[in-house]
Amino acid sequence: MPKIRKRFFYTDNVVAIGLQPNPGVNGYVKVLFEDQSQSKRPAEREDGSVDYREMKQLANVKTGQLIATRVPPLPGTAGIAVTGDPVAPKEGKEASFKVGKNVVVNPDKTAMYAAMDGLVTWTDKDKLNVFPVYEINGDVDYHTGNIDFVGTVVIRGNVLTGFRIRASGDIRVTGGVEGADLESDGSIEISGGIIGSGKGHVKAGVDVKCSFVQESNVTAGQDVIVSQSIMHSNIRAVRSIRCEGAKGLIVGGLLQAGDLVVARTIGNSMSTVTSIEVGLKPELRQELADLRQQVRQLSESLDKTEKALVLLDQLAAAGQLSADRLTMRIKLNSTRRLVTEELKVAKANILEIERTLEDTDQAKVNVLHTVFGGTKIVIGRYTRFVKDSAKRVTFRYDEGEIAMATLL
Repeated sequence: MPKIRKRFFYTDNVVAIGLQPNPGVNGYVKVLFEDQSQSKRPAEREDGSVDYREMKQLANVKTGQLIATRVPPLPGTAGIAVTGDPVAPKEGKEASFKVGKNVVVNPDKTAMYAAMDGLVTWTDKDKLNVFPVYEINGDVDYHTGNIDFVGTVVIRGNVLTGFRIRASGDIRVTGGVEGADLESDGSIEISGGIIGSGKGHVKAGVDVKCSFVQESNVTAGQDVIVSQSIMHSNIRAVRSIRCEGAKGLIVGGLLQAGDLVVARTIGNSMSTVTSIEVGLKPELRQELADLRQQVRQLSESLDKTEKALVLLDQLAAAGQLSADRLTMRIKLNSTRRLVTEELKVAKANILEIERTLEDTDQAKVNVLHTVFGGTKIVIGRYTRFVKDSAKRVTFRYDEGEIAMATLL
């Protein structure tokens, strides 16, 4: 036997080599939002520090917004058998959407969209949903951070000082609110009270309802309804402020409503100053105050400009006006024209709002039990200070004054 053939006896020898196929890559669903159930991280500021009140943003979506896309699988690469025949690879699997509530998939099944405004939420078996309500089972604090949501927010706890909730829908709080900022395009309902300690602001596009308000700022696009008491607070409502519960007490602060303020008791036996204003929308009263302040500032500026121009005109008449002073004179004349025009516009706006103040026939303040001395009643442009306490009375505008009559 030839020696070369003996060399291959009783050994493993390669006689042919094939090529392994490369399997394909499975397709997958690419979700454009993070899972809210994952741990939240505080937001990082530009300087590298972190804001522990500002956590990761919620997965807010609008109707028709793209939520997820389906990425197709990648094909595998064929192999070669030792015989030279091709070997088919294992192909990647197609992914499919796990459709939950309030979402739709396009006809090609390549994209998923929101069917309503809300929060992208994962439920059992990783189904994608859009829910119109965002719930917190506890307090709004450093664990939850601030909230900004396109639907309704429900807080099953308290809202602590320094935190913020913004909702396009309603806000409902089963506990109380401290010095926090709550803003809703709808209504805000607080089962407990609001104790702001002079901080924060509760602002609703429609109504604000709660049991009590203490040292807080509240604004409503329609009504503020308080069951127990309003103490030392600034309250604004386009329509009415109502405090008609068993206690129904208003003491201290400033309350402004377009049409009506009603309470069981206003003021107290210590004559604590309590201001009630009706007959003009609160924002117009603020605008009027701002305009009057603007007129004062413009008038002062115009007066200074006029005095400077008098001096420069005297120098010009004496032929002692230098080039620098000539330039200053030109600038001051231009300033005088601009300020005069601004002053004219501001005064015209004041007159327009003041004409609205005359239309106060329907505005009134109703006291179901007692109004104490120290209470200031403003209806339109007219003011009345209550000196002595009175029971079951109504205040209305009548022939150039605020009249007090028995409440029927």
